Formats: sequence, structure tokens, C-alpha cells
Amino acid sequence: MIETIHFFHTNDLHSHFEYWPRMQYYIKEQRLAFSKQGEPSFLLDIGDHLDRSNIYTEATLGKGNVLMLNEAQYDVVTIGNNEGITLDYEDLYHLYEGATFEVVVANLHSKSEGNPKWIKPYTILMTKYGTKIGVVGATAMFPVFYDELNWTITDPKEAIKLVVNEIKDQVDIILCLSHLGITDDELLAKECPDIDVILGSHTHHLFLEGKMIDNVLLTGCGKFGAYTGHLTIQYDHQKRLLIKKEETTIENALLPEVEKEGEFLQSLATKGKELLNEPVFRTSKIYNKEWFHHSNLSRLFAKCLLEFTWADCAMFNAGIFLGGLSKGIITKYDIHKILPHPINAVVIELSGSELKEVLMLSENEDWPLLELKGLGFRGTIFGKLLTYQFSLNDHNELLIGGQIADMNRTYRLVTLDMFTFGYFFPSFKEAKKKYYLPLFLRDILSNYGEKNL
Repeated sequence: MIETIHFFHTNDLHSHFEYWPRMQYYIKEQRLAFSKQGEPSFLLDIGDHLDRSNIYTEATLGKGNVLMLNEAQYDVVTIGNNEGITLDYEDLYHLYEGATFEVVVANLHSKSEGNPKWIKPYTILMTKYGTKIGVVGATAMFPVFYDELNWTITDPKEAIKLVVNEIKDQVDIILCLSHLGITDDELLAKECPDIDVILGSHTHHLFLEGKMIDNVLLTGCGKFGAYTGHLTIQYDHQKRLLIKKEETTIENALLPEVEKEGEFLQSLATKGKELLNEPVFRTSKIYNKEWFHHSNLSRLFAKCLLEFTWADCAMFNAGIFLGGLSKGIITKYDIHKILPHPINAVVIELSGSELKEVLMLSENEDWPLLELKGLGFRGTIFGKLLTYQFSLNDHNELLIGGQIADMNRTYRLVTLDMFTFGYFFPSFKEAKKKYYLPLFLRDILSNYGEKNL
């Protein structure tokens, strides 16, 4: 007997729900049709389903996303970095308590207590014909962030290989839910040929028909729910052999619109706004935002960062502000609207000479109009790079707090975590630094406003 098995899969939705109703309607109809033909099917997600830049996700701290996955009848998911490092320890620990699906992540461990019950290194699915499918999952390495949040993250490829070696004699097919990115997926395919299919994510790569590496099929469906993946496998029971694996992708924008799509999106926005409609502080004046020079809002935010971290100086890009603060009562919703980014503050230790170099680099004329994508940034353009408490005088000497700096002394610069990943300031990557987790920029602003405004 040759059995045909279907796997529908999604990845890197980042709480973009524009196509969610139609894609889930399509998947449901397809699964029903396959079931009538006697062909089993499963539904998988490969992480970063949630993104706290979305007000519904923010208001429910990801529980709303889990509810959606439940309602769509997902079978197995893994977590991405947006689940792993943008929630505080307790919120992640309890995130999947109400899940009706399995969560597989082989390389995440609590530092202070036993793992939550939902964390499993793998699960085994079984079809009605007895075919056993081992599903292992792992998430990307952000060790400094996980450590600050009371988790231990281990090498994902090594964790996957250990699990595969453990289960390969117990199952007929092995799938890997990989929130590692395309480079690690390609390496894993070469290092662990016992895996049949690596369902990929994290780097938002798109393989319309998959990619074969040493008989391991790799998949990837881009980002933001633009595509749904459909993996078809044929298993020969007589030979006990997988004889076919084929990937196709469905462009969700081309699927027929389903009834009340607009109402669904509006209901999420309304629910999120209602939950976040909680007063935080009151302002006595307007704080305007500007993307190409300093503003009332940027000066206020610099005070927030400097007071919160006790740093010597501050630097951030003006494009992080998506709006200003009006006069009067400011709610959680208002603050989220202007600072939706899942970005943390970080203090970096630099010498006076290194800070002077940073100041020179900050004048890059190409950056203000840069349409920045990723790194946690959820805005439109980069904007001017603003500096506070450090500058150059007329003699080209570095001033810190109005005083001429000692070029050999170590100073503390507070900035945004996205600047530590090597793209803008390569020297930050190796410098000594402290990340302030789990607070986002909007939390720092909120805390300052409660105390001082």
C-alpha cells in the first residue's frame, strides 16, 4: 500500500492577519477533501506567529495567537525568537498552557525550574494507517537575550541531531520544524541526512517548490502570511520507504476572499485597543515627533533612557517614533502606537576614542532615508541618528555631559539593541554590553511618564 500524507505549514506570520481567514478556510477545505479520499493531513507552524507590534498580540501577550492556532486546529508548532525573547519569563512559561496542539523545541530550557509542560523536544504523529512521523523542532540562538530572561538556549543543530538519533528507529518519517534560517537549514541537511524534510523559517526565505540538498527537502514560505506551504509525502508500507516528497506553495493573496474578512481584522484591532485603553500618565503639553532632527519627543525619550540606565550618553534614530504624544491622558494604546517595536535598550561600554568614532559614523548621510526592514524595527524609515550628552566642540574634541572627554576612559552609551547586530556599528558587536530585558522602549517611556509627567 502506498499512503499519501499532506502537511500544510505556515511560518513567520508576525501577527499579520490580513490573509488569515482565507488561508485557514482554504486549508480546512483541502484537509476535508483529502480526508474523504482517505489521505491524512496535518497543520504545522514554524514560529514567529506572534509579533508584539500588533496591538491584539500586545494586549493579549500572545495568548490571542494561541487561541487562533487552536481554532485553526494546528497539530504541531515550534517557537521563533518573537515568542522566545519578546515575552518576559512568566509570560512565555505560561504562553501555551491552553494549547490544543504540541509545541516542539529541543533547545530551550528554564534556568530556575523545570520546563513548562508544553515544551517537548519532539512528538510523534501517527496516521490511521499506522505511519509514524517524528517531528522535532528548534529555535534560533540568541543566548545573551535568553540568559537575561532566565532561559538557557543550546545549539539548535546539535539538539536536533541528538533527537533524530534517538527517534529514527521508532518512526517512519522525520520532519524538522526549524526556526534557524536558511544557512543553518542547509548545513543541517548535510549533517543529518536522516531528516526527510526541514520546514524552514526565520530568514523569511521563499522556496516555491522546495529545495533539495542531499535528499533532504527544504521548505520556506516567506513572511507575513503571504504563502502557505503544502508538503505531500508518499510512503510505501510494503517497502517501508518514503518514495515521494513534494512541496508546493499557495499565494494567499490569490485565494478567494471569504465572508467578513474585514470584520475579523477590525474585531482584533478593536479588542486590542479596548484592552490597551488603560491610562498610564498625563501630559501638560504636546510632544511632537520629527524624523530628521531633534524634537520634544526625542528629548523626552533621551531623558527616559538616561535616567533608566544611568548611562553617560544616549543615541537612537528618530525614525523609531511613529507618532507624537498629545496633551492630556496617555494610554497604553497611545504609547504602543508610537513605539510598536520589539526593541530593548542596551548599554555599551566604550572608550572616549571609540565614542568619537561612533559620533562620526552617526553622521552617515545615507541613513536618514533608509527604509529599514527587520532587526526589530517596525517603522518606515530610519530617520536621523540622534545623540544626547555627547558631541564635538569647535576644536573637534569630544564632549560628554558638556565636559571634554578622556579618550582612554570607559563611558556608558545607552542605545537600541538593533545597533548591536553589526550592521550599523560593527564595533558594538564585540563590546561589553548589558541588555535591559524584558522591557521594550515603550515600557521605559511608560515608567518614566508615570513618575515624572
